[in-house]
Amino acid sequence: MTMNVLITGGTGFIGCALQRALRSKGDSLIILSREPGPVDDESRYIRSLDQIPDTERLDAIINLAGASLAGRRWSPAYKAEIVASRIDITGAVIALCARLEHPPSALLSASAIGYYGPGNDEKMDETFPAGKGFSANLCADWENETMAAQALGIRVCLLRLGVVLDSDGGAMAEMVRPFRFGIANWIGTGRQWLSWVHRADAVAAIEWLLQAPGVSGAVNVTAPAPVTSRGFCDAMKCRTRTFITLAMPAWVMRLIVGEMADELLITGQRVVPTLLQDQGFSFRFPTIDDALDDIVS
Repeated sequence: MTMNVLITGGTGFIGCALQRALRSKGDSLIILSREPGPVDDESRYIRSLDQIPDTERLDAIINLAGASLAGRRWSPAYKAEIVASRIDITGAVIALCARLEHPPSALLSASAIGYYGPGNDEKMDETFPAGKGFSANLCADWENETMAAQALGIRVCLLRLGVVLDSDGGAMAEMVRPFRFGIANWIGTGRQWLSWVHRADAVAAIEWLLQAPGVSGAVNVTAPAPVTSRGFCDAMKCRTRTFITLAMPAWVMRLIVGEMADELLITGQRVVPTLLQDQGFSFRFPTIDDALDDIVS
């Protein structure tokens, strides 16, 4: 059955791939974007949710909007922008749902594994409590704003996304940069966990959740096999020609990117997709070797 779906953040790294996947199934898409879409794009682009009339029949909303956490150094002004870009648009989505004569049956809204805060070796599933720090507080507030849709009778899924990897953008571009110059490296001790997911699996999980009426609440969208920073380095060395192997000291990362280093790079979380696996979702790229075989090649 085809659907009419609104996507916020539909022109981002995940959004573009999701658009292609949904359109290939015949779904009709409304994309909230500050920029006009390509002239040959079949999606309908809007610049404000106010352009959607009360009579619009939406089957689902996928909320992916938000300024990049790694967009630039975390100044107080940029941290405020990060928060506003998530909380404000989510509030606008809830307001849209409240005024529609026929509210959508599902709201799938992005969050992140930053919800759990820095971790050690303990595996974190969806029942793990919220952590501490800017990222954790941001995700908790974002999710709380999203859950207001439940009072409107809408099924809510909170997409706790890991680091999304693919060949044409996202975090991978920075992660592989040293390897392109023959340098194999990891950050800090290299023992911190990287909970990642191939973009194709992230998109497939979102598609699957659209058609899973019995699933709601937090959903870890990460591959089943997280890897350490050192493990990622070793996997990349098997697929690239390198001449030097060394660690990037934690103090250097703090000097370069400031507070972001401790929140996103020097520490990590060992997050597992328990709900997706228990409900029968199948990953195409379950291990980092599977993913890099596809991405690096």
